[in-house]
Amino acid sequence: MVKKFTRQEIIARFKTEIEQGHAIFDAFAGTGISAKFAEAGGADMITTHILARFRMAGLSSMAGYLSIADANAVTLELGKRDIIPVIKNTPVMAGLLGADPTRNMDTFLDEIIAAGFSGILNCPTLALIDGNFRRTLEETGVTYNKEVEMIGIAHEKGLYTKAFCTSPEEAQKMLEAGCDNIIAHGGNTSGGSIGSKTVSSLDDMVSLIQSIIDRVKKKKPETIVTCHGGAAETPKDINYLLDKVKGLDGYVGGSTAERIPVEKSITEAVRGFKSIALPEKTR
Repeated sequence: MVKKFTRQEIIARFKTEIEQGHAIFDAFAGTGISAKFAEAGGADMITTHILARFRMAGLSSMAGYLSIADANAVTLELGKRDIIPVIKNTPVMAGLLGADPTRNMDTFLDEIIAAGFSGILNCPTLALIDGNFRRTLEETGVTYNKEVEMIGIAHEKGLYTKAFCTSPEEAQKMLEAGCDNIIAHGGNTSGGSIGSKTVSSLDDMVSLIQSIIDRVKKKKPETIVTCHGGAAETPKDINYLLDKVKGLDGYVGGSTAERIPVEKSITEAVRGFKSIALPEKTR
């Protein structure tokens, strides 16, 4: 069973990694086996949420944005039964829908703490919703600011907090709420069988990430800033971003940490077994 970490322990742990020249890697996990072997590979933290659950069911991560399941209930159950029992010494984080109008987030976060989570992330996030649908949600009280409020409540409860942000303005709101780790989100990830085809290019991500870092590090230099999504699929891509962006501390892998590796490895394994020919005498 996983060790529960305090916010201060996590911050100190990540600070040491960065001082030693290691990029922070946050692995998203929708199954116990994804989480178990992300830890074996050295992930700095494991994060679970409804998008990862759908992704590892062979569906689109974006299914987590549809009203086909209770996002917060799914995360709590995934953590309690699948993820936390197989992790030993890595902080486990809960991706929560902070704008959920059906929950008292103060009391729900107590359930998250009791389950063994050490921190939270705003996922799913309204930051990825735009257009008239986003305006309608905001006008009717389902807002990004509710996610900011959730981060503030979690900070007061001693949880480590991470936040998806798609602009410097969103990042500043999260920073003012006490967020420890700002994640510059470049949109849904490309690659594999169900990756997005229209995504932010690596150079577009450079501009986005740098604008967020410039805002965040100016206000609070010790804040960790990582990135996620878009055309960043491989370690080579992340090296490119780290080379081009000043102040980037690491990367968050969702599909790149579990779905794409599984797609490739299972396909190759099955092809290998299927390529075995029967001996002549058995035909």
